[in-house]
Amino acid sequence: MCVVFTSTVLCMWLSALAAGAVMLYVSLKFLSPYFWEDLNYFMMQIRFKMRITRRASKGICSLTDLFMLQVQKTPNKPFIIYEGNVHTYQDVDRRSNKVAQVFLHQEALKKGDTIALLMSNEPDFIHVWFGLAKLGFVVAFLNFNLHSRSLLHCVNNSAAKALVIGADCLGCLDEDFIFQLLKNNIGIWLMSKSSSFQHIDTLLDKLDNVSDDPVPPHLTDQTRMTNTALYIFTSGSTGFPKAAVISHLKALTVCLLFARCGAASQDIMYITLPLYHISASIIGIGGCVELGATCVLKKKFSASQFWSDCRKYNVTMFLYIGEICRYLCHQPKNEGERDHRVRIALGNGLRPAVWEEFLMRFGPIRIFEFYGSTEGNIGFFNYVNKIGAVGRASIFSKFLNSFELLKYDVWKEEPVKDKHGWCVKTLKGEAGLLVGQVSQSAPFAGYAGNQEASERKLLQDVFVKGDVYFNTGDLFLIDQDGFVYFTDRVGDTFRWKGENVATLEVSEVIGMLDFVQEANVYGVSYEGRIGMAAIVLIFDQQFDGKRLYKHVMDFLPRYALPQFVRIMEVMKTTTTFKHQKGHLVNEGFNPEIISDPLYFLDEHVKSYIPLTKEIYRRVITGQIRL
Repeated sequence: MCVVFTSTVLCMWLSALAAGAVMLYVSLKFLSPYFWEDLNYFMMQIRFKMRITRRASKGICSLTDLFMLQVQKTPNKPFIIYEGNVHTYQDVDRRSNKVAQVFLHQEALKKGDTIALLMSNEPDFIHVWFGLAKLGFVVAFLNFNLHSRSLLHCVNNSAAKALVIGADCLGCLDEDFIFQLLKNNIGIWLMSKSSSFQHIDTLLDKLDNVSDDPVPPHLTDQTRMTNTALYIFTSGSTGFPKAAVISHLKALTVCLLFARCGAASQDIMYITLPLYHISASIIGIGGCVELGATCVLKKKFSASQFWSDCRKYNVTMFLYIGEICRYLCHQPKNEGERDHRVRIALGNGLRPAVWEEFLMRFGPIRIFEFYGSTEGNIGFFNYVNKIGAVGRASIFSKFLNSFELLKYDVWKEEPVKDKHGWCVKTLKGEAGLLVGQVSQSAPFAGYAGNQEASERKLLQDVFVKGDVYFNTGDLFLIDQDGFVYFTDRVGDTFRWKGENVATLEVSEVIGMLDFVQEANVYGVSYEGRIGMAAIVLIFDQQFDGKRLYKHVMDFLPRYALPQFVRIMEVMKTTTTFKHQKGHLVNEGFNPEIISDPLYFLDEHVKSYIPLTKEIYRRVITGQIRL
C-alpha cells in the first residue's frame, strides 16, 4: 500500500514538473520570444572563453600556437588554395619556418621588435606573417593602397625595425620613401630574388637556400596572451591611419567568429578582402586555423568571378564587408546563380534592402551580421539572422560586455549631460552613442605611437567618478525586442532645421529606386549643414528628378530630404568598400568647381531640376531660401 501511494505521489510530482516546464517554455516564448536563442548564445560565449583559458593552460597562447596544433592534427589537409595551387597546413608550416630561419640570423632584430608587412593577397603574406610571429616579432599590416607619405607615417608609428615588401607593391613606392626608410635604419626586404635598389635585401632567393627546421622553442615560449601580436591600421578616414594594438588574446577571441556561425573543419572559406584588414586576416585566416578548415584566397574581389569560384572550389562560407553583397546583386542575373554550396556569410555593413535581395537571388544562405571595430572593446553578433540588425541586447548581454547608448548632441558633437554632469542613457528606440566600459575583461589597448589619439577615444566619469568608457564614434538604437541597429557614424550624422539627419537611412531610401546603383549622402555647408546625395546610376538608366522627388517625399521627413544631388560615374570608396565623403563635403554644391551634373530640389515643380550657376548664385545670396 505504501509503495503504491509513493509511486502515485511521484507520478503526480513528475507530471506537475513536466507541466510546469512546458508552461515555462511556452511563457518564455510568448513573453520573450528570443530567450532560448539568447541563452544558447550566452552559453556558447562562456564555452569559448573557457576554451581559450583551457588552451592557455596547455601553452597555446597565440594564433601561431594554435596553427601548430592544427599542423600536428591534419598536416596534409589543404589550408590555402590560391590560383588553383594547394598549400597544406604542413606546407605553410615549413615555408613559414624558412622565413623564420632567414630572420633568425639578423642581428639587428630581436624578439618583441616590430616588422611591417606591405603585401597584397598571396600565400607568402601568410608565410611571412606566421614566420615572423614564430620568432616573437610583432607584425604590422600595412595598406598597400596608401601613398608614400601615409606609409611612412604607418612605419614610424609602429616603430618598425624592418619592412617586407611584396614584389607587386614595389611599383607604388617612390625613391624618396625608400631613402627615408634607409635613413632611419629601417631594413627593407623585397619578396623577390633580385632588386635594382641598393641596400635592399631580397627574400625569395634566401628562402630557396635555408632549412625549414622549426625555430628554437625559447623564442616562442612564455608568450603572454596580453602581449601585442599585431598592429592593424584603421582606415584613416579622419586623418592618418592609426595603429590599433591587437593582443594575442584579442586575436584568439576574434578568430572564433566563424565558429559562432556553426562552421566546422570541413567547411571551405572564400576570402576576397585584403589580408591587411582584420576581417580577412584574423576572422578569415585565423578562423580557418581555429576550425582546421580550408581557405580559398583571392588576389582581390571580383563580382563577375565570385560565384564561379564558389562552384569551382566547393566554397561553403565567405566573408563580406561594406558593399560586396550589393556588388553581387548588381551583376546580371543568370540561371546558375543558385548553383553553389555556400551556407554561411559573415560580415558587416549589409543594408536591409540588399540583404533581402541577396537571399532572394542566391538562396537560403545564413547571413551573420556583426559589429566591431579593430581597436574597440565592444561588439555585437546577429545570431538570429534578423534582417538589418547587427545583434541583440539581451538580458545576458551585459554579463559579457558592459555597454551603453548615450544621448548625443550632434550639433555640439558630444554626449548630452544632466544637471549633475553625468551622461544620459537613451530610451528604447532612440539613437545614441555606443560606448563600452573599459575593464580588465574588456580592455582598450589604444593606438601604437599615438597616446593623444588613444586618450581621445576614452570618455571619463560617464556615470560615476572614475569610470572609463571606450567611445566607438557610432550611433545605434535598440528596438523594443532588443535588436541592435547601426544608424550612422557620429561625423556623418548632421543637424538640419533642428533635427538629426542619419545619412545611412537617407542613402538606403534613395537606393530603393530602380535607376540608382548606389547613393552616398552627406551634409554640405549652408547655414550649418544641409543634405546632399551623390548618386551613381545603373548602366543605361537616366536620372529621373520627378520620381526621386516623389520617392523621398513618400519615405522621408521633410528635414531629411537631400536638397542637392550630384550624379557621378564612379563612387570613391575605401579598400573595404566604405563610401568616402570628405572630398564631397569639401566640394559642396558649387557648379563652378564640380563638373558632374548637379540637381536642386524645387518644391514648386515637385522635382529635382538642374542646378545652374544662376540658381546657385540665388541660393548663396539668400534669394532662394532653403
